[in-house]
Amino acid sequence: MVFAIAIVVAWSYFDGASLGMTLLRAIACAVIIQLGYFLLVFVMVARSAPTPAEKAREAERNLGLDQTAKNEKFSTRRSIH
Repeated sequence: MVFAIAIVVAWSYFDGASLGMTLLRAIACAVIIQLGYFLLVFVMVARSAPTPAEKAREAERNLGLDQTAKNEKFSTRRSIH
């Protein structure tokens, strides 16, 4: 990101842009890079398949809920131990 912004600043300098325009271009470049990075990570997380550990945890939760619902009743009083 730093190198990309440095290139934009150098390009603005050699283009003869004012200090304000150079700053505006650098900020716009940083925002675009950060937005792209965020979207890339978001898409990668959204498309990732559950890991075996997550599948095992989900199966245990479902199994535990089924057994509890069939065999046990919860009381309002619970032991501290």
